[in-house]
Amino acid sequence: MPRQRSPSRDKAFEIYKENNGNIDLVKIAETLNLSPGTIRGWKNKDQWDDKLNGTFQTKVKKNTERSKRKKGGQHGNKNAKGNSGGTGGPPKNKKSETHGFFSKYLPEDTFDIIQEIEQKDPLDILWENINIQYAAIIRAQRIMYVKDKEEMIKELKKQTRGDTSDTDEYEFQFSWDRQATFLQAQSRAMTTLERLIKQYDELLNKSLATEEQKARIEVLKSKVPGKDKLNIQGQLNAIAELINKPQEREPLDDE
Repeated sequence: MPRQRSPSRDKAFEIYKENNGNIDLVKIAETLNLSPGTIRGWKNKDQWDDKLNGTFQTKVKKNTERSKRKKGGQHGNKNAKGNSGGTGGPPKNKKSETHGFFSKYLPEDTFDIIQEIEQKDPLDILWENINIQYAAIIRAQRIMYVKDKEEMIKELKKQTRGDTSDTDEYEFQFSWDRQATFLQAQSRAMTTLERLIKQYDELLNKSLATEEQKARIEVLKSKVPGKDKLNIQGQLNAIAELINKPQEREPLDDE
């Protein structure tokens, strides 16, 4: 069943139309209490500028004249200037083509997320992934916690009801099995975390990183013990301290 069209979608265009397109999309988003990404998506999908400029009304007239025109470019036509030939426009149009493809086939929420991600710095995205990975490791410790070697978890796996008797099938999880599974999972998770930190460090040397971004990895390096050996608990404590007490943002030059 198709999703019902939001009433705010038409309201957003009316606001855009009333201002002849001379209004910031962020302001429309604030007026309707929506995200700017949603407004940008609607503007692209519904072709607001084409509607505003009357492009839709002129298309019918142009179609009736096509049969009278010769194939190829008309005399004095400079529309193809700068294009080396072939399908599509000049190389600089690739970004708009990609956005048009995304807005046509992807769900609206996914398209909004993509637009917001495009405004983020790759280093900040990687740093957020480090935070997410660390949070997953901590959450796994809570879920897989083993109290002692005598602990056993009994879970109902299957239940059958008959006319004369009932059958219950249980699954048992012993402490040593859970602990072994947990250690393997944590080792893989820490390996991923170390790889993310290494990538972050490498990107600092390849891009124009801010002072705050550089400070993150320097503090992390100084706090993580046992650089030659894998020290899971030590690294967890160090990363937790860094995330919970981040470096103060230093004022950056405008240059």
